[in-house]
Amino acid sequence: MKIEQIYTGCLAQGAYYIESEGEVAIIDPLREIQPYIDKAKAENANIKYVFETHFHADFVSGHIDLANKTGATIIYGPGAETDYKIHSAKDNEEFKIGKIIIKALHTPGHTLESTTYLLIDERGKNHAIFSGDTLFLGDVGRPDLAIKSDLTKEDLAGMLYDSLRNKIMPLADDVIVYPAHGAGSACGKNLSKETVGTVGDQKKTNYALRSDMTKSEFIKEVLDGMPPPPQYFAKNAMMNKTGYDAFENVLKTGNVPLNPEAFEAMANHEEALVLDVRTQADFIKGHIPNSIFIGLNGQFAPWVGALITDLKQPLILVVPEGQSEEAVTRLSRVGYDNTLGYLEGGIEAWKSAGKDIETLESITADEFSERAKADNINILDVRKDGEFKSSHLETAQHFALDDINQNMSKIDKEKTYYVHCAGGYRSVIAASILKARGFNNLVDIAGGFGAIKNTDLPMTDFICPSTL
Repeated sequence: MKIEQIYTGCLAQGAYYIESEGEVAIIDPLREIQPYIDKAKAENANIKYVFETHFHADFVSGHIDLANKTGATIIYGPGAETDYKIHSAKDNEEFKIGKIIIKALHTPGHTLESTTYLLIDERGKNHAIFSGDTLFLGDVGRPDLAIKSDLTKEDLAGMLYDSLRNKIMPLADDVIVYPAHGAGSACGKNLSKETVGTVGDQKKTNYALRSDMTKSEFIKEVLDGMPPPPQYFAKNAMMNKTGYDAFENVLKTGNVPLNPEAFEAMANHEEALVLDVRTQADFIKGHIPNSIFIGLNGQFAPWVGALITDLKQPLILVVPEGQSEEAVTRLSRVGYDNTLGYLEGGIEAWKSAGKDIETLESITADEFSERAKADNINILDVRKDGEFKSSHLETAQHFALDDINQNMSKIDKEKTYYVHCAGGYRSVIAASILKARGFNNLVDIAGGFGAIKNTDLPMTDFICPSTL
């Protein structure tokens, strides 16, 4: 028996490759399926099943392409309805893979069809669970993402409570937990950085598995402080439910080199959004006017999903040398399939063609401190609400980057704003969006709040009421 976790940091997502006696099961595959096919081929094995723990909302799964390419059967949990062929498993139904068995444990709550897959090894021992978004390490899945459900999030949270206590907590403490996500995912609130654990450890450390917790307490704690889901979640879930274009077609039409003239024509006449995916340092030094920065070196796909509201938006890319395929791939993972090409030769080719370039002023925290002391300046903090509440500059105006499109009316195009986040990535995204909307008087603070904290500028810190 072989189990391999294939973890993708940008999405904080874990897919799984399971093999026994030349038969393979894949659980929650990413959009690009060739690595799974290549892995099975190298092991002289065949992919028999593709198990989906639920209709994913934070990424587009590769289950349909993988089934079409290999003949594997797609397995969903009870009640799943799709526009393509699947096997909807019954609760406790077993699937044989070589000498091992995978049993479907219906665990509704995150969504109605959510299913945990229990792996029973060659000796008949419960070895591991692939818990999807039902159980994370340190947390559980948010219960507000069910598609076309008349149930409330409180109803789903109650179901999740029952699923955890009836299906997962009775398992032996040494059963391994393989979740679908880790820290950084918006599918829960406080996920651990660890990506593999045990049922026993979770019983000891996960607030949601406290043995003395009542259902009403569970519902309150799970829902408390839960932010709204990113706008693309429902759209990705629907793609996973109804189907999508083959990834190889998306890559073929998106990974196309464009000379500066063709690139400019697409931006001007086809209303293509210029998306610059280089580093923030490169964007600051020089970028195409009206381009939006979201760098590949950060939480790229989730930020694209949060900020570009139309999945069908035509995109043309400014990419680091040799990374066009990676950029198109990562966009497709969250359903952005309408990339039309990338700027061949990058910014240097653009400049050589005599095209306009803009820069973004960026200063150190020490320079910022000197300006703040010398004048009454406008500061814009684009960190998340919790970060801002924890500690912030006394005079800062705040809205989270996630909500920038809804808050532009709160700032003045005639004023100069000094923009910061925690480390410098999100502030450049925010500045690029604002610049594209006509806010031209912007200054980025390099190093963000992490650097600002080392100055002597006055801060407001959150004081826990229990310490008063």
